[in-house]
Amino acid sequence: MTPQLVDQWPPAGVRILCGDLELRFLTDDLLVPLAALASEGVHAPDFMPFTQPWTRGTPDEVRRSVLQYQWGLRGSWSREKWSLELGVLRDGEVLGIQGVYAKDFAVTREAETGSWLGLRHQGQGVGTLMRLAVLHLFFDGLGGEHATTSAFEDNGPSNGVTRRLGYRTNGETTVAREGTAARSLRYVLHRADWDTRPAELRPGVTLEGVPALRAFLGLDE
Repeated sequence: MTPQLVDQWPPAGVRILCGDLELRFLTDDLLVPLAALASEGVHAPDFMPFTQPWTRGTPDEVRRSVLQYQWGLRGSWSREKWSLELGVLRDGEVLGIQGVYAKDFAVTREAETGSWLGLRHQGQGVGTLMRLAVLHLFFDGLGGEHATTSAFEDNGPSNGVTRRLGYRTNGETTVAREGTAARSLRYVLHRADWDTRPAELRPGVTLEGVPALRAFLGLDE
């Protein structure tokens, strides 16, 4: 039998179904439309939601930036420090990415989430649903205890999703954003708050590929 990618690289088998969304590993056939989507715009020209302004540049430069970044994530993966970014799809169309990022997760059981959506897919409730999906993977699939996230103070949609999902405020930092100081708000969602979230934040979720991912990360040793 010919080995499959998932046999050698278990993150490739991760898949989450949540409402009308599917989150799955970004194979190269998904990276091409993802990069094209990013080149069409992720935010208004006069705003920057990211600490690294990877969305600036010509469409070709943005597309290449997305490809190089995604390939780099694969090459830098280790049990001690990993980044899992999943493509967010609806009816087969790539809408953006939802990621979870951890250092020493087997010890700390803490990880950060981050995401982006193509500009034309924003304002439709996708951001809330895809965050719920990855939080299911984090808490229910991987046994996480503390999910953190952050957003610039002036990023209303991102802060809105975070507060809606029950995160607690967790301090703030001032960082350089395109040459000026910007206030970044930090949040944390503890397992106890996740387990007692209201009914409207409990959509049906299906997780696939989790046992192999847990073994890959050394979580059951």
